[in-house]
Amino acid sequence: MKHLLIILLFFLIAGSCQKRQEEESMKQLIDRVMPVAVEQYKGMAQLLPEGQFPRSISEDGRLKTSNKYWWCSGFYPGTLWYLYEYSGDEDIYHLAEKYTEMLDSIKYVTSDHDVGFQLFCSYGNGYRITRCPEYKEVLVQGAKSLATRFHPVIGCIQSWDFDDPEWRFPVIIDNMLNLELLIWVAEQTNNDSLYHIACSHANVTKNNHFRKNFSCYHLVDYDPADGSTRKKQTVQGGGDESSWARGQAWALYGYSMMYRYTKDDNYLNQARNIANFIMNHPAMPQDGIPYWDFDSSAIPDDYRDASAAAIMASGLIDLSKYVSEKEKNRYINFAQKQLRTLSSEEYLARGGTNHCFLLKHSVGSLPGKSEVDVPQTYADYYFIEALLKYKKEVLDE
Repeated sequence: MKHLLIILLFFLIAGSCQKRQEEESMKQLIDRVMPVAVEQYKGMAQLLPEGQFPRSISEDGRLKTSNKYWWCSGFYPGTLWYLYEYSGDEDIYHLAEKYTEMLDSIKYVTSDHDVGFQLFCSYGNGYRITRCPEYKEVLVQGAKSLATRFHPVIGCIQSWDFDDPEWRFPVIIDNMLNLELLIWVAEQTNNDSLYHIACSHANVTKNNHFRKNFSCYHLVDYDPADGSTRKKQTVQGGGDESSWARGQAWALYGYSMMYRYTKDDNYLNQARNIANFIMNHPAMPQDGIPYWDFDSSAIPDDYRDASAAAIMASGLIDLSKYVSEKEKNRYINFAQKQLRTLSSEEYLARGGTNHCFLLKHSVGSLPGKSEVDVPQTYADYYFIEALLKYKKEVLDE
């Protein structure tokens, strides 16, 4: 009888905990997660060597950092700006300032397409919040540097500088997000050339990166002589014809962003079709956190990618502003499901753990055996961005 009572009590407690979790409103969820994020990111600053930025966790369990030229360097200061925007915490403000201004020289980099990630996440959010004129000057120069990588015959910005001798002009789907720096500066300075470059890149990518079902390749290599496509690959996915989850997330976010700036229905329809591919995919788990590749042969016993889910959620909330009420509800509900899962114990780190990253269980490059099932700085950035978008676009509208 005693054992029976213990078992009954266990199920009552478990049921009560589950009910409380289900009853947590999104406002309560955001108010629960953000203070943890603030403390984690303050703690991160104490762990970082001078001049370094957080990247991930190494194979031996240590904090993995990078210098400012690594493509992820803008995500830490960008997240700090978001956390300051939410909290008003002056310590967070000073950290955001410090780590943003460490990236100043990136504005002259012409050898890398990730200038957009590095500068717009950091200086872009910093300028939006502070209106500091020096920040705008960095963004304008950074956009000019990024534009030097545009090839007029191909109509795209080159991504990598020939990491593979077989490539002549590789363009990766991630590059869609670097366009925001160009198109924002174009609007701020009435620069038609930068606007044309951003739209041209988006149009050529739309024509060549996507399959009939609106899944996308990771990389398309072009011939600079005539702009023709030479090969299509999925370098960080399970195979060239597979649907690498983070690649689909970049695509969704990128075309939602392009519509926000241009109001071109071609971009809106592209984003909607990508969203439908993602949300309706039979391999998408019920909790909304995709496997690292939708076509992995190891599903359901394979790695999930929290970073892909965070990027998707942010893109879906953005997209929800431009569609019918029915579609809006679908996108918001899906994003909410993803954010609830990411805010659960399975994915959200406890304070003081996880080397002060927020999210666990992201996948960098499984084929490259790099940063698998670890935190990623960009996962945290888009997670916090999505929560703030949800607060602004859904709760505060």
